[in-house]
Amino acid sequence: MGNGSNDVLEMAARAFLAAGVSAVYSAHAFAVYPLATQASGATSIVVPAKDFGHDLEAMAAAVRADTRVVWIANPNNPTGTFAPAASLEACLQRIPRRVIVVLDEAYHEYLPDEVQFDSMRWLERFPNLIITRTFSKAYGLAGLRVGFAVAHPEVADLMNRVRQPFNVSTIAQAAAQAALGDVEFVERSRNLNRRGLRQLCDGLDRLGRGYIPSFGNFLTLHAGAAASVYQRLLQQGVIVRPIAGYGLPEHLRVTIGLEAENERFLQALQVALHA
Repeated sequence: MGNGSNDVLEMAARAFLAAGVSAVYSAHAFAVYPLATQASGATSIVVPAKDFGHDLEAMAAAVRADTRVVWIANPNNPTGTFAPAASLEACLQRIPRRVIVVLDEAYHEYLPDEVQFDSMRWLERFPNLIITRTFSKAYGLAGLRVGFAVAHPEVADLMNRVRQPFNVSTIAQAAAQAALGDVEFVERSRNLNRRGLRQLCDGLDRLGRGYIPSFGNFLTLHAGAAASVYQRLLQQGVIVRPIAGYGLPEHLRVTIGLEAENERFLQALQVALHA
């Protein structure tokens, strides 16, 4: 268990990375991977992205003799890209068993039915696999900070040794336990997200703005002079995410909200783009 899935990602870094070893991750991947790798003293191997997503073949090929961890986000934050099950499985088969593969599935619940798959079944075949999930997204419990990792018992034992005691409160645990049984709420979240994503995509199409097809609860759009557009949105009371730090200086990431919130963003964006 972790204080959000960030916590379990950092546990993996503390357990398996140190000075003198390396970790592999993709360009435009979640910021915690480079931060946790750097904090552990390990060397980062950054693999160029393919269509804004993970180039899994190149990532497997980038593994060196000193590599100890490969970080994979699926769907990826902030680009929203998704790697299908067959591609991931092929990647896992290529990576040596001495290398830990962290499969970060924070946005897994938002995946459409046609691409959903059960990654947990791979754990029996790949003892070097760690799967992380969170209650912060589709379950709506971000403020309570509950995440978890599922792994081989020996891997989980090593992570547990570096876990802070009492890192998840009893209130958060009770809420997470209740949330697991609330299938109806998660389904409503998925449906709301799907409609909101379509609304934003249609709106951006009307505005002539390109975007990266997303499988998460956010959308990354091409804004051109993104820093200026961000400021003009901010002046209208609309907050989005600049992602220049992810190597995407011309893009902005917007979270999918309620219908009225999505519409307000689109109206504000039109003003910001033509100011």
